[in-house]
Amino acid sequence: MTYTVKAPAKINFALDVLSRRPDGYHEVAMIMQTIALYDTITVRSGFEGIKLTTDSSKIPTDETNIAYKAAHYLSTKYNVKRGAHIHIEKRIPVAAGLAGGSTDAAAVLKLLNKVWDLKLSKAELMDAGKRLGADVPFCIQGGTCLAEGLGEKLTAIKSIPDCYILLAKPNVGVSTKEVYQNLDLNSITEKPNISAMLQAIEKQSLKEISSCMGNVLETVTTKMHPIIVELKQKLIEYGAIGSLMSGSGPTVFGIFEDMASAYGAYDHIKTLVNEIFVVKTFDGRDER
Repeated sequence: MTYTVKAPAKINFALDVLSRRPDGYHEVAMIMQTIALYDTITVRSGFEGIKLTTDSSKIPTDETNIAYKAAHYLSTKYNVKRGAHIHIEKRIPVAAGLAGGSTDAAAVLKLLNKVWDLKLSKAELMDAGKRLGADVPFCIQGGTCLAEGLGEKLTAIKSIPDCYILLAKPNVGVSTKEVYQNLDLNSITEKPNISAMLQAIEKQSLKEISSCMGNVLETVTTKMHPIIVELKQKLIEYGAIGSLMSGSGPTVFGIFEDMASAYGAYDHIKTLVNEIFVVKTFDGRDER
């Protein structure tokens, strides 16, 4: 039995860190969005144990891979005797702030639910997901969401208006853990206005959404990689109505109202970055 699914990336239109908890984790408030940039995950049953393969040299294939951890978690929790072969075709940039690992894990949870006939509900899959990583529940949910708590408390909201997103990833990788460890909440002077963003989304105003965007993790990552600031400025210069770093970075995205302006900016900045894409937002809830 073989199943294949597309696992989409995400961006953050807003990312605010509210506090650091005693256990070292952070309380957040984020507006998260599924985008049409995908890894492709295939799962086959009938093997002994868990085997993971990939077409990418940039991700591990052992138990340190979060997709492997997802399979191991389900196998252990539900005492599954059958094995699985997981194959990841990688297109989402690695260590980029786009939830590439989390979306792979989410896809594995959903596929193994079918392959192993576990009959788990969406809520049960999301509970398994939050044990693997803060972004995994959103990657199971998809669409446009307000994420709170550690990122696992999700409220589905109206979809972002149709637009084009230019993603630009410079030739650096970022550790999310390191970024959060270096975050100084007391020094943050500008925060995204989440309530204003929600109102802008309700009004379906791309310009207002863009003006409300913000990501407090930029205060850390831009110091490590100043090219992030340069890319944001270039995207605005070449026609984006808004630009922001996604997640912990280093990927920067720009919002464009039409394809022509997005590809115009693409041509201008493609020499500055390692990986670059023009994609659309979409309501992932329809496809997942």
